[in-house]
Amino acid sequence: MNEIDRIKALRSELHAHNHRYYVENNPIISDQEFDILMHELQDLEARHPELYDANSPTQRVGSDLSQEFRQVAHKYPMLSLANTYNRQDVEDFYNRVKNGLNGEAFEVCCEMKYDGLSISLTYEDGRLVRAVTRGDGVKGDDVTANVRTIRCIPLELSGNTVSGKPYPREFEIRGEVLLPFDSFNRLNAEREADGEPLFANPRNAASGTLKLQSSAEVARRGLDAYLYYLLTDENESKPAQQLDLFTFAEPEDSLPSTHFDRLEAAKSWGFKISKGMKLCKTLQDIYDYIDCWDKERKNLPVATDGIVLKVNSLRQQKSLGFTAKSPRWAIAYKFKAERACTRLDEVTYQVGRTGAITPVANMQPVLLAGTVVKRASLYNADAISQLGLHIGDYVYVEKGGEIIPKIVGIDIDQRPIISQPVQFIKHCPECGTPLVRYEGEAAHYCPNDTGCPPQIKGRIEHFISRKAMNIDSLGPETVEDYYNHGLIKNIADLYRIQVQDINGDGSREKSAVKIVNSIEASKQMPFERVVFAIGIRFVGETSAKQLARHFKSMEALESATKEQLLEVDGIGEVMAQSIINYFSNPANVEIVNRLKSFGLQMQLSEDALAAHSDKLEGKVIVISGVFAQHSRDEYKQIIETNGGKNASSISKNTAFVLAGDNMGPAKLEKAEKLGVPIISEEEFLQMIE
Repeated sequence: MNEIDRIKALRSELHAHNHRYYVENNPIISDQEFDILMHELQDLEARHPELYDANSPTQRVGSDLSQEFRQVAHKYPMLSLANTYNRQDVEDFYNRVKNGLNGEAFEVCCEMKYDGLSISLTYEDGRLVRAVTRGDGVKGDDVTANVRTIRCIPLELSGNTVSGKPYPREFEIRGEVLLPFDSFNRLNAEREADGEPLFANPRNAASGTLKLQSSAEVARRGLDAYLYYLLTDENESKPAQQLDLFTFAEPEDSLPSTHFDRLEAAKSWGFKISKGMKLCKTLQDIYDYIDCWDKERKNLPVATDGIVLKVNSLRQQKSLGFTAKSPRWAIAYKFKAERACTRLDEVTYQVGRTGAITPVANMQPVLLAGTVVKRASLYNADAISQLGLHIGDYVYVEKGGEIIPKIVGIDIDQRPIISQPVQFIKHCPECGTPLVRYEGEAAHYCPNDTGCPPQIKGRIEHFISRKAMNIDSLGPETVEDYYNHGLIKNIADLYRIQVQDINGDGSREKSAVKIVNSIEASKQMPFERVVFAIGIRFVGETSAKQLARHFKSMEALESATKEQLLEVDGIGEVMAQSIINYFSNPANVEIVNRLKSFGLQMQLSEDALAAHSDKLEGKVIVISGVFAQHSRDEYKQIIETNGGKNASSISKNTAFVLAGDNMGPAKLEKAEKLGVPIISEEEFLQMIE
């Protein structure tokens, strides 16, 4: 066998071994034997660079080269499922399906609801060509290079037939990317040893991992994936009938006509499918499935947070259709939060970016929903008082939505005879400044925003964030390092950084240049981003836009009186006073002046001023549905640019509903009931010219 043929044979063999190991959990060779074959393939590929293939098993290790994620539009929108938390809702769903099908018999496919990051995989001629995150449902991030490192995802399909018929030339399959508990615990142990902040839960860790710029690091962390939905519009026998979400195949097509059988087909091609799938014919069958997995899920190697119920027949799915946000033929049943009891050892206090003080319960470690929990937020002084906490109490801990640990109760019978109630602190644990509590606020704050280290670092992290100045080459760890080494003491110091300051021994020049260039590029961020980025307490992204449009320059905002601030839509007493306090502090004024001297945008640009109009002045507008010419976020921006105000729900104050395709039936009903006009996309664009 010549070397070229040997490369092809090794690739095929290693793909098969990967599938046996990571999907079937049934390896037939040892790790050492696998490594020998892999090394042989690596050597042969090095001698034949002309045969490079991104889907080769050797590419599973990823690359250390940084990559930028580009946005890719989904061929079919990635809709979310309606959630339910009790059996009555499940029964209501079952009856809605029965009524929608006019009493026709139907099956429900029950599957595990994995708690990870949604992913869409596209295959052409049996090869993975693209992997995209959910994003906003219309478009997502292209993370193909990172997904190729996930061993259970086939790069080339192992089979090519179902019932003697070929799989589609092009199709999409969707699923969930997860970080198994073993990988999660190993990763957090490494981060703790390195003094890095720990991931809160496997889902956050999986999400952060999939967005890493180094696919080599993604490969090292050990992600997993389960696939649960097959989509295609290929139909070799006749033209495809394309719907909003996917095409329903007719019986004579190459694909089966039920969801369950399609997933079985996908399994035969090499995809990792949930082994817990079951077809249920009655409501009691569904309840039995829920009861079984509410217990058994604790033995799974990955996080789950519920059950997904789907009508099995694709023809019946088509008949039932969709709402604006979710299919009518599917629903997610969420498990009740798992509860554990453990001892409260002490309460410590954290200082956030805005100076808000968060009490944290430090407890004896306890296993909860697949992870070891040692800490839980106590939110504020009122929450501590309502619980009546004492040090040494045995407390009940739950994970809200299987994510955030919280204390939900106390076992008074186990309280020590001698114990002290938890007393909320009166001074900042970082800088010693007396705490304040603003009227109407539940939290206590440290008012020393220019001298308290966590606040300074938090404000810098906020300043560089994506929705602020978008200096994406920096992160919290880098900010911490720069601050500890005295390189930056406030946000303005970022613009003094030179390549030689962060180049170390000369080995980091490439990354140093990228950071400096990214900081320089941020000077072009528009004025409203600057208003948001400087970190005025209580001023969020939306209110920053309102302030920028109203005052048009930082100078005008800085000199505004409280009465002038209250004239701005959405600015109340607390926020107005916070803005006054911010600009009353000489340290803040100096920082703003330095930013101005570095060339940041301190007023609305001529283009922005020209684009603004009052055509929608005073109008409250609700957006619903899917649009053809602009995304929902773009329409929100257009509404704000023209003086309008976005709202999420319809009320008597709503001027009109901007409606695209598949407008939600609930919104439609409420608009008609209140007499609120419904405006199409075309009518709206004509309205604002």
